[in-house]
Amino acid sequence: MSEILRVENLVTQFRTEYGLIKAVDGVSFYLNTNEIIGLVGESGCGKSVTMLSVMQLITNPPGKIVKGKIIFEERDLLQLPANGVEMRSVRGGKIAIIFQEPMTSLNPALTINKQISEMLQLHLSQDKKKARITSASLLKLVSIPEAETRLDDYPHQFSGGMRQRVMIAMAMSCNPKILIADEPTTALDVTTQQQILDLLQNMVTKLNTSMVIVTHNLGIVARYAQRIYVMYAGRIVESGLSKDIFHDARHPYTVGLLNSVPRLDEPLGRKLVPISGIPPNLINMSAACAFLPRCQYKTETCDQRSWPDLRQIGPSHFVSCNVNIKENQ
Repeated sequence: MSEILRVENLVTQFRTEYGLIKAVDGVSFYLNTNEIIGLVGESGCGKSVTMLSVMQLITNPPGKIVKGKIIFEERDLLQLPANGVEMRSVRGGKIAIIFQEPMTSLNPALTINKQISEMLQLHLSQDKKKARITSASLLKLVSIPEAETRLDDYPHQFSGGMRQRVMIAMAMSCNPKILIADEPTTALDVTTQQQILDLLQNMVTKLNTSMVIVTHNLGIVARYAQRIYVMYAGRIVESGLSKDIFHDARHPYTVGLLNSVPRLDEPLGRKLVPISGIPPNLINMSAACAFLPRCQYKTETCDQRSWPDLRQIGPSHFVSCNVNIKENQ
């Protein structure tokens, strides 16, 4: 597979009255054509900020992309003005994002037709009549019944699952090369979750699109992602194929995540083990490993070392930890 997106050493920070927040601290990853990858981690670890940085949607001030490269179609997107014509053509046209909350992402004062047609008129230069026809076909594509009449409805007239489908239709309206799904199943029941995720997977297959699933739900990435990146405190702490992460996890945080959720491949009655402690304060962090206070595998030398870089432990498996946890299990 050919590479379509590469992020190198991305650093995004927020200046506050309390200090500097390193929300994204040296994140690197890549995405291949027609591939689905997962970016997982608990709330506040920097997943969404990473994706917003890719789209150059960080509000400055207080946020700022300090350094890094975002290579897309052999261009560094960070060299383009955030509000320039070129970046606007990429944003929505070639890289689309499905935001977490469809109710707050959709404009409550505009009809669904107006909101989808705007994308088609801006990026594909369609007139109003053509845009309406295309909008109806998009709603049919995401399995919304009576699509032609629903176009004139407002967001509050749709259920949560239907609003999420509208968001997907908007994101896919211009046949983007990359789709970013930021917590696409938030506040949805489990049945609707599967329908939405199956729909996204079908979109990737039919439209030859690549996708990044941003989530804290390990069950989602286990089923849909080929590769997984695990984030903690603004950094990638482990990455690899899905089988590497789920069957040979090497970072204490990844192990903690897996032990805290029920799994079908584990014996019936296995007790869930929560990760002790609380997430770190990202303001003015020290150079030491951020997971150290919560780590059950830490050694005496861990306190004396800085946060380690990712090291390769397999063909596609990388981990950021000084300890070989396999020796302590």
